[in-house]
Amino acid sequence: MRLRFITDLVSLFYPEVCAACGHLLFAHEKTVCLSCRHLLADTGYEGVQDNPVARMYWGRCRFEAACGIYFFSKKGKVQHLIHELKYKGNREAGLFLGTEMGKKMAASALYQSVDVVVPVPLHPKKIHKRGFNQSEIIAHGIQEITSWPVSTDNLIRSVATATQTKKSRTARWENVKDIFLLQRPGDLAGKHVLLVDDVITTGSTIEACAIALSAAPGIKISVAAAACAPG
Repeated sequence: MRLRFITDLVSLFYPEVCAACGHLLFAHEKTVCLSCRHLLADTGYEGVQDNPVARMYWGRCRFEAACGIYFFSKKGKVQHLIHELKYKGNREAGLFLGTEMGKKMAASALYQSVDVVVPVPLHPKKIHKRGFNQSEIIAHGIQEITSWPVSTDNLIRSVATATQTKKSRTARWENVKDIFLLQRPGDLAGKHVLLVDDVITTGSTIEACAIALSAAPGIKISVAAAACAPG
């Protein structure tokens, strides 16, 4: 009874709000309100082998499967969720995205043989500044649903680069092409790796990560991002 009183008192002064729209959450809601959950634009790509995200990598990388779970639009609810995570430290927003991704991939035949999840790494300087890697938070949300282990210390970003925002496709590739390193290729030999990021735009970062991961003999790689541009 006393614990309930304390919880209600905390909620009175620090009410929880929806990470997608900013409105107050009802008692039965968590992180994202029911209205926003229904309005998030699913791509359905996780169940389609030949989808626009997968086609983006044709002739660039060989992936078992590739998808973005939601469509990303400027000022949209998915962008709000990702910004809450990346720039406001709202880890619950990242875990929400990850758990939703996990549910969809667990129901897809394309992702049934995944052995391990590898989030796109940040450079230690960026982690020190931000406090966390947003892709790693999403990966742990996926793990909550699928129980796939998460590897965070093998694929590393060895060079601190400038932000990719507002760069052209060519400039993005030049910014990331040689900055990732797989430290222990043998650990991922013969494994089906799920490479996870927050947003796929030109695909340059994922491609650079995949090249580094390919140092592992017999590796199979699939890709999943929380969001991608409509296409």
